[in-house]
Amino acid sequence: MIRSLREAVRLGRGAQRALASARALDDVVSDQLPVVAALPEDLRVRAADYLAELVMLAQAYRHYAQGWISRNELALRGRATTDRLAEMRLSRPATAHLTEQD
Repeated sequence: MIRSLREAVRLGRGAQRALASARALDDVVSDQLPVVAALPEDLRVRAADYLAELVMLAQAYRHYAQGWISRNELALRGRATTDRLAEMRLSRPATAHLTEQD
């Protein structure tokens, strides 16, 4: 994370955008945690797996901002994350909830 204003100024525009993306992903995860906690067990596990993927992607953005990985590596990690999320959707489709009309 950024430790000081001086360090923030030193970061390039790409690094600043990467940190903003990481913060946005962190906000999504933080906002969804109370919702996930209220879900039934089977849905909670699935939602937690999705959120874990977002956390790992946010970490990749931070690594890019620190210069530890290249832009190409960040792109590869982003594609891998979207592929894993798509695979999760296909392999574990959401269960249908019965309503009074059913």
